Amino acid sequence: MGDRWSRRRFLGAATAVTAVAAIPAPVTSRSAPTAPREAPVSSPPSRPAGPRPLYIGTYTSMRGGGRGIGLAAYDPRTGRISGKGTLTGVPDPSYLAVHPNGRTLYAVDERQDGTVTAVRLPGHEILGSRSTGGAGPCHVSVHPSGRWLLSANFASGSVAVHPIKASGALGERTALVTHSSPPPGPGQQGPHAHQFLTAPDGRHVIAVDLGTDTVYTYRLDQSRGTLTEVSRARTRPGAGPRHLTFHPGGRFAYLANELDNTAVVCAYDPASGRLTLGEPQSTGGGRGTNYPAQFAVTRDGAYAYLANRGHNTVTRYGIEARGARLRLLGSVPVGGDFPRHLALSPDGGLLFTANQRSSTVSVFHVDHGSGELRSAGEPFASPVAVCALPL
Repeated sequence: MGDRWSRRRFLGAATAVTAVAAIPAPVTSRSAPTAPREAPVSSPPSRPAGPRPLYIGTYTSMRGGGRGIGLAAYDPRTGRISGKGTLTGVPDPSYLAVHPNGRTLYAVDERQDGTVTAVRLPGHEILGSRSTGGAGPCHVSVHPSGRWLLSANFASGSVAVHPIKASGALGERTALVTHSSPPPGPGQQGPHAHQFLTAPDGRHVIAVDLGTDTVYTYRLDQSRGTLTEVSRARTRPGAGPRHLTFHPGGRFAYLANELDNTAVVCAYDPASGRLTLGEPQSTGGGRGTNYPAQFAVTRDGAYAYLANRGHNTVTRYGIEARGARLRLLGSVPVGGDFPRHLALSPDGGLLFTANQRSSTVSVFHVDHGSGELRSAGEPFASPVAVCALPL
């Protein structure tokens, strides 16, 4: 198993673009506007006055790694991060998610016998762990209803569903699906589920599998927590789809392909759950191996950001045609090495990148009008930072 799992876990341990390019979408028009943004201009959201929590995921089993989930706080106005200690007792918490009510944090335990762990907030009491039924879980998300936890097992190529109790603790797994087909892409040794998230309609959940070069859509039975496959969307062979992020309009999504260094605009049909993939486009990360990680989209749907690990940058796109097209605007250095994860603060005023190789978290101010990024200062030191979750 181990070769592909090791490549994922230890890839990061091995030792700016200014040209503008249009990215066609699967549904577009030659007469569509070409301005960098089309979303209505709204007033910037008000920012909280006091410090806000920041949780940092890491690997505890790697040399130089952390001891658990990093506890920190950030100033929403300045972007400055202050360390608050570590929550121990959670091994290899490489990806984090929070319940919609803000009272429970969930972490994957990315080990061969994979589990997911629930942590009560703000007291940081560990509520227990449940087996994901697979190996190397690398992604976790919470259904918007707050009733179901979704996790992706990278090493075994499977996705799982757990019920969430009223206390925030997890119940026994209700679904486990392994991606046995189509055959793995070129150079892959099997399926490698990398993400499991809910589509904007809430009825469908999406599994992104890097190993089979496929994005699967399932219908989630919200009374039983079971999964029924309804659609598949295949990338070109060897693309290695890693993470998908939806536009707030709900009709389009943006897919980062890790292995062939491309981005794809996807059209989404909420009625059927079907994704239609557009043509692969530049990630703005220069030539050579780049390993694009994931997208983040502003809540007004005007801009998208993509973390480029090989290039150590964040690429900025203008979103056009109501989500159907991306326009490459440029890239900025992250000030760290190997940005594995990026996230916008809830108010949209800050963008965080977790830089695995440099063991740092970088923070940028987001200009509400232009989408431009401006460094908030020196990166915050955190051992093998692979996920940064601002609340």
